[in-house]
Amino acid sequence: MGFFRTMLNNNQRKSRPLTKKSTLSPRPVYPTVEENIHYLKEALFHTDDLVRQAVSIPGYTAEFLFMYTMCEQRKIREEILQPISDNKDGELEQILISMRANKHDDLEKVVDLVVKGNAVLFIDGIEECFVIEVKSDHARNVAEPNNERVVEGSHEGFVECISINLQLVRKHIENRNLVVKRYKLGNETKIETVIVYLQNLANPKLIDEVDRRIQNIDADNISTSEFIEEYIEDKSFSPFPQLLHTERPDRVIGNLLEGRVALLAEGSPTALIMPATFFAFYQSPDDYSFRSLQGSFIRFIRMFSFVIAIGLPAYYIAVVSYHFEVIPQELLLPIKSSIEHIPFPPILEALFMELTIELLREAGIRLPGPVGQTIGIVGGLVIGDAVVKAGLVSNAMIIVVALTAIASFVVPSHEMSASVRMLRFPVMVAASLFGFIGIVFSLMIILIHLCRLESFGTPYFAPAAPFRLKDWKDAIIRLPQWMLKQRPKDPAPQKRNTQSHPVKEEQRNDK
Repeated sequence: MGFFRTMLNNNQRKSRPLTKKSTLSPRPVYPTVEENIHYLKEALFHTDDLVRQAVSIPGYTAEFLFMYTMCEQRKIREEILQPISDNKDGELEQILISMRANKHDDLEKVVDLVVKGNAVLFIDGIEECFVIEVKSDHARNVAEPNNERVVEGSHEGFVECISINLQLVRKHIENRNLVVKRYKLGNETKIETVIVYLQNLANPKLIDEVDRRIQNIDADNISTSEFIEEYIEDKSFSPFPQLLHTERPDRVIGNLLEGRVALLAEGSPTALIMPATFFAFYQSPDDYSFRSLQGSFIRFIRMFSFVIAIGLPAYYIAVVSYHFEVIPQELLLPIKSSIEHIPFPPILEALFMELTIELLREAGIRLPGPVGQTIGIVGGLVIGDAVVKAGLVSNAMIIVVALTAIASFVVPSHEMSASVRMLRFPVMVAASLFGFIGIVFSLMIILIHLCRLESFGTPYFAPAAPFRLKDWKDAIIRLPQWMLKQRPKDPAPQKRNTQSHPVKEEQRNDK
């Protein structure tokens, strides 16, 4: 039992002291160009993409280095060569100002800057070097994310460039309280990571906890935000995601205004929002684009899909195997005639069809677009019809599996959808062994786990457990905006009120 307790309770890392990462001692700039260039070449192990080029500055011997794989030739011409040629008779200080060069006196820092796509200029007799940003930008255009499409509202999505993503956030929150805190993660990759929060709303304890967990990461390979998630989440072995993934700036902005913290990483278009609750994964920006009645109806349908996706196959297995008495008399004979010639028990039928659906889904993702659509049609029509005619699966099971698959894809979050699809298998096994009792016990275990789970100190199943009636205004249903007078309590924001002077209904209708 001690082994399983150690494996499953991975909160032990919270008390682990921060790792002291080795740092290189500063190296002052040499007075000659040759010595500086030799040092940088040695530090970069004489890599072949490091280029040195001499420049003509009146009265000085100067050369600059850059990595051609990381730098853009147009920027080198415009930022370095053109200012020098335009100021041949000017003072050195004037030339450096026109180049927008930054002074540095530590060669170790300069090595890191060169690797990131900067050019470094050395001048004989000057014990300082000058760094010019000429990094090549290959960011794709801002477009709507394919996995988070909406009918109405913004169609902007994050890209792989962190500066563009921060611009998309700041464009909508022009507020001095918006804070960006930077980190360098990965001993080898050194990926740039930021957390974003509103200083006047986010709980200081939450900010400190997020900062502590990020600072505690000590790994060579940190390349995406998903890597970071596994280091900072509370329970790595929980089937439920504890950080909300999104590629939509409007969703990040909405959560920041509720007092949450967002994490962005260079090279990843996905933002991580913390803390997250179970109900947040079933909310979509479309809920706020529609009127409250339509938005509440659609959100309720999504929540109901969670019950269908987990419980419908298990319910069918339990009914067919143990509880025929619950089937209406009109359906008893059709279902009996459908399954009486099937050679396999219902659990094997369900496992065969569910695994087939998962295989088809994975194949459709990996194949090119047109071929993936063909695979879906072939799987849905040809294979489904063939297995029924062959007498391997009943017609009722095909309907149950189809409804289950549709319900699992209704979830706006891909991570929660994967969790739901995974959880239905143990519930199906429990139903095949113990009938309705097995379903009840398995669902009780899932519910207990949801009630005990936390995300950065926030109850994961809030506002259901602990029960907070005021926060139900924007949980399963969504009331009109003028009635949402307070922020949710689960992120413990510094300010709960969202309206300085809440408008009463009679005042709104007063003409």
